[in-house]
Amino acid sequence: MRPTLTRPAADQPPAPLPQRPRLAADVRVHEPAEDGAPWLVQSGERRYLRVTAGMARLLSLTDGTRDPGELARELGAPWTAELVAEGLLRAQRTELLEDAGRPARRDRRVTFVPPLTVQFTLVRPERMLNRFRPLTARLAHRGWAVTAAVLAALGVLSLAVQAPAAWGALAEPVSAPALLALLVVTYCGTMLHEFAHGLVLSHYGGRPSRMGFMFFYLTPAFFCDVSDGWRLPKNRQRVRVALAGIATQTLLAGLAGVGSLVVAATGGSPGLRDFLLLLTVTNYVSGFFNAVPFVKLDGYLALMSHLDISHLRDRSMTDARRLVARLLFGGRYERALPGVEWAPLFGLACMLFPLYVVSMAFTLWGSVLESTGLVGAVVVSVALGYLSLRVYAGARRLGAEARDAGASRVRRAAVSAVGAVAVAGALWGISVPYSVTGGFVAERGRTVFVATGTTDLDAVAAGARVRLLSGGVVLQKELGTATVGSAGPVGLTAPLSALAPVKGLDAVRVPATGIVLDGTGAAPGTTGQAVVDAGERRLGDWLYLKYLAPFWR
Repeated sequence: MRPTLTRPAADQPPAPLPQRPRLAADVRVHEPAEDGAPWLVQSGERRYLRVTAGMARLLSLTDGTRDPGELARELGAPWTAELVAEGLLRAQRTELLEDAGRPARRDRRVTFVPPLTVQFTLVRPERMLNRFRPLTARLAHRGWAVTAAVLAALGVLSLAVQAPAAWGALAEPVSAPALLALLVVTYCGTMLHEFAHGLVLSHYGGRPSRMGFMFFYLTPAFFCDVSDGWRLPKNRQRVRVALAGIATQTLLAGLAGVGSLVVAATGGSPGLRDFLLLLTVTNYVSGFFNAVPFVKLDGYLALMSHLDISHLRDRSMTDARRLVARLLFGGRYERALPGVEWAPLFGLACMLFPLYVVSMAFTLWGSVLESTGLVGAVVVSVALGYLSLRVYAGARRLGAEARDAGASRVRRAAVSAVGAVAVAGALWGISVPYSVTGGFVAERGRTVFVATGTTDLDAVAAGARVRLLSGGVVLQKELGTATVGSAGPVGLTAPLSALAPVKGLDAVRVPATGIVLDGTGAAPGTTGQAVVDAGERRLGDWLYLKYLAPFWR
């Protein structure tokens, strides 16, 4: 980690210094934790800056009782009043000094973290976690680590041995009690994941500042703020803090996997086995996703700590933008991370991976959200609208990088025009498959396609092919095919299991629109997901029909 005080921008005149500067109330200077460790300046709960020993001494003396000349005399050679003033200006620009014109920063219960995370602080866990230090000290042993690794490996082996059963558990709907239990146990596991971060940080002498609930890319989760880990003197300590949560989840996955194998071997309940298999898969997938370093999760924090480079992701994305700007517009650019050759490629991956995450989320849950009507349409549209704004903001930053690097205005205008024409051409000239998603139910001797009020029924034409799928929690398997009948849509009530991945709730019926299907042969009582092939649409029309038109239906 090598944070430094940001140098004032050349094109922005520095604000005048107070006659006797004072540190802001939420700024603290931390001495090195041990010989060779850095001096750190903490601003608020989550912001840490590494500074030189001389800068740390200057900030420690900035208490509002001395002017720059007096500070220089107190510090001694080689400090001068001019050097002190320069250092204080840098501290002022990074908001370390008290400013009468700026309201004091307060610890907020609700925090927005770009690009798409909202955190709600619930507790300050430092005192609580300190009570667990004796237990953590006992567990911090190589033997326990080996045991946990063996259990995690056995969990993977159990999935391989039970691959058909695991596939079936993922592709079939689950009972409402099982789904509720899965959600409860999964979120308890997530709490343990975050608790583990705090425990390891507390074990090494750090102070976890906040724990709470968050929406991460619209997905509910928990968090534990371990920013104080930057005060730990050794890289490996910070890496262990970052990886503690992943280790906890893989351990839970291993225990669930072994449990499912035991249930199967002893002839136990198939429902319990499937529940444990679902728990195993979800924990392994969650642990793997947390380990990917392209988003601000555990894997990224571990990589940043191992390399000892602060703001690795942001600075890598800056290098990536500058690389793209140089290729498109020309100009001369400085590297944000000149010593890290792979930083531009890493930055490009960090830019693109959130788009991949959102696309995967829509692949898994988009059809379910569509089936929920206006609520699902609002969720999907708001998410895509925000991502579009982020893409637009990124394009503006790209243009600003090119302008600041001295790129030709003519070339910038030409490339921008070509880009706009290419986007318009893609929206107009590219055709993509269009489908309409709903549910189906086989009852009273017929199979009916059922949909909510926001479904594009105008695109459901007689004779269109319909795929009938199982309504699995994660996956779907094809149960058969049908065609849309010639009779028009009629109002009816449909079982909830036709619109959500649950079973056993056929008595719960919701208002819907139904269209009779021909040639299905589905067994009576079968429900699931139905996907109607509605031909092709231009890309622009497809985007409108998917994400804007539901508001007007």
